[in-house]
Amino acid sequence: MTRTATRHPWVVTRSVWYALFLREAIARTMTDRMGWFWMVAEPVLFTLIMVGIRSFIHADSLLIGAPFLPWMVVGLMGFFLVREGMTRGMGAIRSSQALFAYRQVVPSDPVIVRVALEGLLRSFIFLIFIVGGLLLKEEAMAPDDALIALSWWLALWFLGLALGLVVSVLATLVVELAIVLKMVMMPLMILSGVIFPIQVAPHWAQQYLLLNPVVHGLEYLRAGFFSSYGKVSGTSGVYFWLVTLALMSLGLILHLRFKHQLVAQ
Repeated sequence: MTRTATRHPWVVTRSVWYALFLREAIARTMTDRMGWFWMVAEPVLFTLIMVGIRSFIHADSLLIGAPFLPWMVVGLMGFFLVREGMTRGMGAIRSSQALFAYRQVVPSDPVIVRVALEGLLRSFIFLIFIVGGLLLKEEAMAPDDALIALSWWLALWFLGLALGLVVSVLATLVVELAIVLKMVMMPLMILSGVIFPIQVAPHWAQQYLLLNPVVHGLEYLRAGFFSSYGKVSGTSGVYFWLVTLALMSLGLILHLRFKHQLVAQ
């Protein structure tokens, strides 16, 4: 009597993630010819626009301890990391429906892999901006504390993953929700203090803006780049992680609760 060898669940999951990662990497980097261009062009265009209007708003005077352009580039890249984690996760389940015929693949797998790939791509693009800034003699693009900057870059990626897990379920079950989420991205960018510092808002408004965990993550990321930067009063790393872990738990619970509905879509 022969005994069938069984693999450890983690080994199976790792194999699934590896296969999905190769599939997503090929599709993300080779299928869309303009993909790489827009990943670089989007923050460049935002930066150029702000350079054009900086003389009208005197943005440099609004910040304490950080030059405006590097401050904004760091914020843009951090926000894009979170945004892409959320938006890429939205379509991950529907684009992987055929793969759910294999029982080893569950709906959360393509979401996790997509967000991981996006994090690697965004990190590479950020490195291009840092090196480019240094070549242009913009010394402020080099982080003053690389360890803090790296840790909060990873923290923002983790927040993007948590949001991706939540919205991937909601947007798959309610298709119209994906349209609404894409529409709020630009207002969210402004309210997250990416383009204009939160410090310029009235105190009563700052209390509401600080409910957004992205604000906290970006402030700490900037503090890693600019050691003399004056963060917004009320910024809390504990709050950021409590919200992030709560969203992560909610996302995993939703995936468990609606697993069969997601596979059947």
